[in-house]
Amino acid sequence: MAKTLVLAEKPSVARDIARVLGCKVKGDGCIIGQNYIITWALGHLVTLADPDAYDDKYKRWNLEDLPMLPDKMKLITIKQTSKQYRAVSALMKRPDVDKLVIATDAGREGELVARWIMMKAHCKLPAYRLWISSQTDKAIKEGFQNLKPAKEYDNLYKSAQARAEADWLVGLNTTRALTCKFNAQLSAGRVQTPTLAMIVQREEEIQNFRPKDYFTLQLILKGFNATFRDGKNNTRFSDRDFVEGIEKAVKGKKATVSKLEKTGKKTPPPAAYDLTELQRDANKKYGYSAKQTLSLMQSLYEYHKVLTYPRTDSRYITDDIVATIPERLRAIAVGPYAQSAMKLARNPIQTKYIVNNAKVTDHHAIIPTEQSPNLTKLSYEERNIYDLVVRRFMAVLSAPMEYDEMKVQLTVEKYNFYAKGKQIKNPGWKEFYGVSSDEEDDVDVENRSQELPALKEGMLLDISNTKLSQAKPDRLQDILRLLSFRQWKIPQSRLLTKTSRLLLKQQAVSVHLQQELTLLKSFSITSQLSVWARKFTPHKKVFSL
Repeated sequence: MAKTLVLAEKPSVARDIARVLGCKVKGDGCIIGQNYIITWALGHLVTLADPDAYDDKYKRWNLEDLPMLPDKMKLITIKQTSKQYRAVSALMKRPDVDKLVIATDAGREGELVARWIMMKAHCKLPAYRLWISSQTDKAIKEGFQNLKPAKEYDNLYKSAQARAEADWLVGLNTTRALTCKFNAQLSAGRVQTPTLAMIVQREEEIQNFRPKDYFTLQLILKGFNATFRDGKNNTRFSDRDFVEGIEKAVKGKKATVSKLEKTGKKTPPPAAYDLTELQRDANKKYGYSAKQTLSLMQSLYEYHKVLTYPRTDSRYITDDIVATIPERLRAIAVGPYAQSAMKLARNPIQTKYIVNNAKVTDHHAIIPTEQSPNLTKLSYEERNIYDLVVRRFMAVLSAPMEYDEMKVQLTVEKYNFYAKGKQIKNPGWKEFYGVSSDEEDDVDVENRSQELPALKEGMLLDISNTKLSQAKPDRLQDILRLLSFRQWKIPQSRLLTKTSRLLLKQQAVSVHLQQELTLLKSFSITSQLSVWARKFTPHKKVFSL
């Protein structure tokens, strides 16, 4: 009987698929069933050949031999995993195998893993694609019922191939050029070098910054504070005598509510998580590194099967997922989430803030699967990540927070002080986080909202005290926190330690690299890098640095 060969990326995934498809007999690098043979890739089994595979002269690093621009890139098997490659290759040539299902990770790199193995093994089998976003039994069964021809994913493979070739052409050429030019072990790459350039640029700005103290003045009133602003809306002043003069003028006086604005507002829920946003929140709340968060996500996805595919850049889902939302809510209705999840499930589902077909590419946002978790089997760290995703999932299905925004102007003598605050009417999605949780993200402390008492224009308020503060100039960690708040993808606590400063000085031979770094930063698509690298003319033998 003819069999279908299924190529997974990892042994753990292969075992899950084998169990669902009823394959139980262990073979050489595979699991065999009546209709299917399941094998795996151990990650990459095939990679691009090193430069010396094209010419022996590249065994030595010489500036005169650059750039290295092969007419056609060669593939080689990876020595450490060559045994498994031979097993997979042999399975592709079995006479009783008439079809191949690509079941590697459903993404760009997963596609590359499978296609390179197929190319190296000269596999001519009709190929189909298993595309699933979770590892539950239900998802695997449905995925095999909806296999698509592999050719529909050719562009995904070409994108991955362009990225890999760009890394080779740009990384190896530039690394050899820098090392030969400066007689030092220097490395460069498509991602590494532009990122280092941004960090070096920011470090230079910090080093050249000259700190200057400034002063602020606040009124302490019953239940809230108000900050002095001058006619130009400034709150920070370098002249201490000026601020002390205002403090003396207002002490012991009463403040008049000279202006009161009340505006009804709504704050919609945040979008569901993609990987980057989840890593950012896990770092901010728990101090997890990006790598640690991804590792925890992989475990929740592959082993526990309670969250969907982690390597996604989308924060939305498509229309076809909407029908599964009630089942997902029932699945998360355990432990601390039971009451909230069941409440959401009983009412009409709000999908306005989570469904957007146009903003979903390879994979939808990270959301819970239809499989209910056993919370006792999750590690402490896994529980934290699961908690973030579940609360965000419930929040994005909820109504906006409704509140009145209050802006108050107080006048004492001729000086104006300002305060702002909120009066919550309906917490909406905020009930999953706490109404004041957004204040933690407000970088400008002076502008944080506060609970205001009932006020009317013309009211006279007693001033309990005044507070003159000498603010320190921004420290390095303050600046990095601000960058992170503005979506710079930089780890806050580990960026510029003494070790990494030395690394930056070693890596960024800035004077010599600025033109190259600027050029690299200007490229946004990896395939463009590949085209750019190939534009070096063959007769141009020396890199100009």
